[in-house]
Amino acid sequence: MIDAAALDEGAAEAVGAGWPYKEGTVLRNRYRLTHVVGQGGMGNVYRAEDLRLPGRLCAVKEVIPDLHLSQELRDQAHQQFLQEASILAQLDHPNLPKVSDFFSDNLRDYLVMDFVPGKDLKQWLDDSRAQHRQLSENTVLTWASQIIDALSYLHRQAPPVVHRDIKPSNIKLTPDERIKLVDFGLVKLLSPDDARTITVVQGRGTALYTPLEQYGGDSGHTDARTDIYALGATFYHLLTGTPPPDAKTRFLNPQALRPPIQLSDGISAHVSDAVMWAMEMHPDDRPQSLTQFAQALFGHGARPRVAQAGTWADALRANWLPAVLALALFVLALLATLI
Repeated sequence: MIDAAALDEGAAEAVGAGWPYKEGTVLRNRYRLTHVVGQGGMGNVYRAEDLRLPGRLCAVKEVIPDLHLSQELRDQAHQQFLQEASILAQLDHPNLPKVSDFFSDNLRDYLVMDFVPGKDLKQWLDDSRAQHRQLSENTVLTWASQIIDALSYLHRQAPPVVHRDIKPSNIKLTPDERIKLVDFGLVKLLSPDDARTITVVQGRGTALYTPLEQYGGDSGHTDARTDIYALGATFYHLLTGTPPPDAKTRFLNPQALRPPIQLSDGISAHVSDAVMWAMEMHPDDRPQSLTQFAQALFGHGARPRVAQAGTWADALRANWLPAVLALALFVLALLATLI
């Protein structure tokens, strides 16, 4: 249980401010922190050496409690962290870093996972822009296949796991060309007896890749289709080199999102259509599963079209026999009046 009263005022302020540990700090008599590789409002991510397994590198994700919350709410957040961490530790997929440990120390919670070398896809985008070129569709689809496989695995868990923060900077490409979905910071577990999700390690996502329903925070209704939107927005950025407009902008101006095919000649029509489908504003209008999205993205299936009223010509072709009979009867009736 987390108890800020047990610490002196200076220590509590340090925790609340999210100060990173100094290089060389050893956590739990096992993990020597070498440097900070990521910082955020909710904590830091460290690169660390595992002292029990020489040569093994780890990523240690830190979760700092909000000391402005009541003790009861902080205790609830801690218990939710333990729930999520125990689920993540059971996951085993080649495109996900393996979670090997979790613990709490000095008011902070920690998640330990494999350290993933390589550049993230945001860095690949930046490098491409610097070289005045775009990533090829084949390259993006090769990555997409691995990303979808990892997310599908998460969604198949019982209860399903929803990531909620898919974006280029949270996806790494290792030196051996393997994709890794690296940040579990916003993972949610779908409650089996409730359509809503349970916040575990809290967060709000990144605006460019976040669907409108996620703007409601923890009160928003998020599910697997939330990941599908973020995935579509990520592929939009990778394919076009242009970040998509955020959902709030699109709500005010529905024409703000241009189809990818209009921004690059190297994008296939079915790929462009699939990305636009994934980024529909309402969850019910998106693919309802990653399988459905993948079929459209890779050209193995098309987006279902809403039935629309046909033209008179369409109606005539569909009902030509009754139409001919009706015309014949009309002609006969007309002739009868002339005789």
